[in-house]
Amino acid sequence: MTLRETGPIAATVYRGEVIENTHIAHVAVVQADGQLLYSFGDPSRMTLVRSAAKPAQALAVLETGALERFGFDEADLALICASHSSEPRHIERTRQMLAKVQVSESDLRCGGHPPLSDAVYVDWLKRDFKPGAVCSNCSGKHAGMLAGARSIGAAIAGYELPGHPLQVRVKHTVAEVCDLPDDAVQWSIDGCNLPTPAFALDRLARLFAKLAAAEDETSASSAASAGIPSAVSPRTVALARIYRAMAAHPEWVAGEGRFCTTLMRAFDGALIGKVGADGSYAIGVRASQQTARLGANGALGIAVKVEDGNIGVLYASVAELLERLDIGSPEQRAKLRAFHAPAMFNTMGVEIGHLAFSLALEAHARGEA
Repeated sequence: MTLRETGPIAATVYRGEVIENTHIAHVAVVQADGQLLYSFGDPSRMTLVRSAAKPAQALAVLETGALERFGFDEADLALICASHSSEPRHIERTRQMLAKVQVSESDLRCGGHPPLSDAVYVDWLKRDFKPGAVCSNCSGKHAGMLAGARSIGAAIAGYELPGHPLQVRVKHTVAEVCDLPDDAVQWSIDGCNLPTPAFALDRLARLFAKLAAAEDETSASSAASAGIPSAVSPRTVALARIYRAMAAHPEWVAGEGRFCTTLMRAFDGALIGKVGADGSYAIGVRASQQTARLGANGALGIAVKVEDGNIGVLYASVAELLERLDIGSPEQRAKLRAFHAPAMFNTMGVEIGHLAFSLALEAHARGEA
């Protein structure tokens, strides 16, 4: 097999001094205009980005006017972007969103499942709790989709189907915001029963660079004129709104002890991050002296795909990349230590192994594909 078919090893798990597992990964780092700055493996790998696409799907909902029509606030918008932990607050907010749209849990076309949080799972087991659709980690996105369908005057029934008017709109928005023609995006069905996109990994980095760049642009405009002038496009305003919702409300995007929430809390508005099932992750970093030192003109987007879908290795690799790119302060990155260097102990508390990285990023010259 060629390197393109297999890919390079990004992380190795050792048990003692013996290699137990190796993990192939791909990385794309782009600047605000989508220009590739750094890569590892194949930055053009066609990638099912799964829930890492939620901010783009949320954009399609936001642009229907649904948030204003139904009185959704920024925390609701963060929940639309979420893969939440099914904590009581997540379930209750989803119910409140459904009530605002005047629909019920039975209208949701996602199903219940074991929660992403171990603590919540233990609680459910103790109570013999049976999760329903509002307990899905994607229930916020589905509530947003119902609101979007109502807002464009489309039927509630079948909102999850690829041919539904809302999903047609979502597909076009996702392609457009990733700077792709509609036919360059492939679609499958996600675990939550909604369509989920696949596109080149560097386009996922592009999406998140756009989110961060939009926040930079609207913040600069607001500081200059105490308001956002007409020169800032409605799309930019919408992207910035999504960035701010995620950065300000990381507890709604994931949950206590989860990587996304820990990451965004640690960096306090300087970046946003979102996981996608089976090993994809994306980060949008606002422009700073650090991004400029990396050669970026403006904001930065980072996208990662771990081939075997190992989420623990994914989080560790993302933390390692932040170290190698020198994003944030050492104190901020230290808050990710439990994910970056997870302790490996056996049942007797004996340390038995460690994780090592081989993520050597390749720098790309300006204009290089």
